[in-house]
Amino acid sequence: MRTVRKILVAEDEQNIREFVVINLQRAGYRTVEAETGDQALVLYDREGGDFDVAVLDIMMPGSHDGLAVCKELRRRNSSIGIIMLSAKTQEMDKVSGLMMGADDYVTKPFSPSELVARVDAVYRRVALATDKGESGVRDELVSGEFSLNLRNRSFLKGSRPIDLTQVEFQIMEYFFSHPGVALNRGDILKHVWGPSYVGEEKIVDVNIRRLRMKVEDEPSSPKHIVTVWGLGYRWDV
Repeated sequence: MRTVRKILVAEDEQNIREFVVINLQRAGYRTVEAETGDQALVLYDREGGDFDVAVLDIMMPGSHDGLAVCKELRRRNSSIGIIMLSAKTQEMDKVSGLMMGADDYVTKPFSPSELVARVDAVYRRVALATDKGESGVRDELVSGEFSLNLRNRSFLKGSRPIDLTQVEFQIMEYFFSHPGVALNRGDILKHVWGPSYVGEEKIVDVNIRRLRMKVEDEPSSPKHIVTVWGLGYRWDV
């Protein structure tokens, strides 16, 4: 696990940005600040993409708002953790951020403890995935025509590679470890986001929607990621 925990913080409101940066630094993170989405992408490139987590405000001026930055970072880096900062009135933007590859969101106003807890959870997930890839305890999980390579964090449908975020990869790993078992949304949430996660279960549903778009031949009529009404989801092959 890497010792330097590095975070990109993009927030145009100076007081909020300083609040975020100070509390993350107190928690032991090295922060790089950006006032706009455009600047965030410039800094990301300047640092060679060497970030564990990005904290992005949804509403920022310039040609790239938080959603656009999220989409671009996810395109460049499937393993970086991404957290969106949103106002209570930006409900649809939260879903949009998750659909574009964000791992989590924090609603303003938020406390220092909530912010750090969310960032810690995402960082642990990213670091754990890196450690698994380096150790290669188990090389591969296979389910029907699908295979997960735990060493290089790749996912194949037949011979076709499919790009997954860290969250999506962990959900698929959980499914592959429990084929044909109805998994409760809460259990998926605890397994992937951690037992101390304080967010909403709907974050599971949004990521399942993303996965179906990548995995299923007909996402609207899924054959593999099946809804178990009133409970959660089941992986079938």
